[in-house]
Amino acid sequence: MKGKVNMAVDVLLIDDDPDLAIMLRTLLRGQDIQIRAVFSGEEGVEACRDEQPDVIILDLLMPSMDGWEVCERIREFCDVPILILSAIGSPGSVARALDAGADDYLIKPVHASLLASRLRTLMRRRLRVEQVIAA
Repeated sequence: MKGKVNMAVDVLLIDDDPDLAIMLRTLLRGQDIQIRAVFSGEEGVEACRDEQPDVIILDLLMPSMDGWEVCERIREFCDVPILILSAIGSPGSVARALDAGADDYLIKPVHASLLASRLRTLMRRRLRVEQVIAA
């Protein structure tokens, strides 16, 4: 969590739908979650490399580089928690995403309170791991 205490969670949204970023910012207003959005897989990998977020929300179906490949590429250089947010709900797609390195998976549409709760859960897990490593 980059030494943050009681600060907003820095979320990198990687999704080719600009309207989703607007919707998520509206739904998560007041939740201490800051959303930085990029609109392609390539941009997502570079944004994560340039400034590692606290959590990534990643769509699977994107042109050029899909979410599975984005997940695998990000896992090559960092362990930031990745939450898949996708319209695809088939067990095979979920398993493939988790095998590619995702930490959690939600199916669109998702209720704002559930999304915020999952993001906080991922942050708690990450914070515990960082505390164990530092000890």
